Formats: sequence, C-alpha cells, structure tokens
Amino acid sequence: LFFAGRKGGHKGRARQYTSPEEIDAQLQAEKQKAREEEEQEEGGEGATGDPKKEKKSLDSDESDEDDEDYQQKRKGVEGLIDIENPNRVIQTTKKVTQLDLDGPKELSRREREEIEKQKAKERYMKMHLAGKTEQAKADLARLAIIRKQREEAARKKEEERKAKDEAAMAGKRLQSLSLNK
Repeated sequence: LFFAGRKGGHKGRARQYTSPEEIDAQLQAEKQKAREEEEQEEGGEGATGDPKKEKKSLDSDESDEDDEDYQQKRKGVEGLIDIENPNRVIQTTKKVTQLDLDGPKELSRREREEIEKQKAKERYMKMHLAGKTEQAKADLARLAIIRKQREEAARKKEEERKAKDEAAMAGKRLQSLSLNK
C-alpha cells in the first residue's frame, strides 16, 4: 500500500538476486584462476610439464571442492597478517568415537558449591544424630528435663491414685464395720 505523503524506504529498491547458475559459474572461474596461479608458481613447468598432474586436475573437480571446504576464506586483512590470538577458540568437530564420555566432567562453580553444601548438610546430620553438635546436645538436655518432669508427674499421679484407692478402701472398711455392728 502506498500512503500519501510518505515515500518507501531505500532498502527495497535495488535488490538483485543472483541465480544459482551464475554462482556456479563464478566458483568455476575462481577455481580456474587458482589453478593458473599454482601453475605459474611452479614456474611454467606445470603448464607444459607433467600430463598426470593436468589429468588429475581436470578429472577431479570434487577434490578441489573438498580442499576449498577445509580452507576458510579470510576476510579483509586476515589473509595478509597471521594473528595469534590466545583468546580465540578454534572450533574443531569431533567424531562420536572421539568423544570422551567417561572422563572427568568439569563442573561449574554453582554446581560445585551445591555439591559441597549437600555434603556439609549430610555431615552435619550424621554428627547431629550421633549427638556431637551443640544443637543436638541442647536437644538432648531438653529431652532429659522433659523426661524427668513427666516421670515426676506420673509418680505424683500414681501416688494420688493410691491415696484415692486407700481412702476408698478405708471408707468401705468403715461401712462394712458399721454394718457388722
């Protein structure tokens, strides 16, 4: 849609798409240039020299493509200057057979701290159950005091029950004595 007073952006105007055939033709031209440069570097001998080399280079376009896949295209000044950056990680692909799954796995700081915290908690619980921690000692002292209080309360109840039984027995004896008269 076109809105009055507004013009479209500049981004959509000059888009040109390259067909796959053109891309293939460009790649073939680049390969050809590379071959010619290699032959010139060898010093004219490669152009007129070994027919086996010429036959190999003409017959095996696939090997050239494989070689290009392994060589990364360098952008800008990278091709001119070799840079040794120790922080740059070169990613290498590993096969499944090369993976070391049984080896020691590096843990992150959080994972290590979590494992240490769990181990410390387990150690504390063992000490606590053995009665060696201060909290366990305080709990045991509290339990001892409560047991003594309950024993005293049970003893008092027993004495009161015995006193009631004796009073009831004494009352029954008086009744039986008074009836016998």
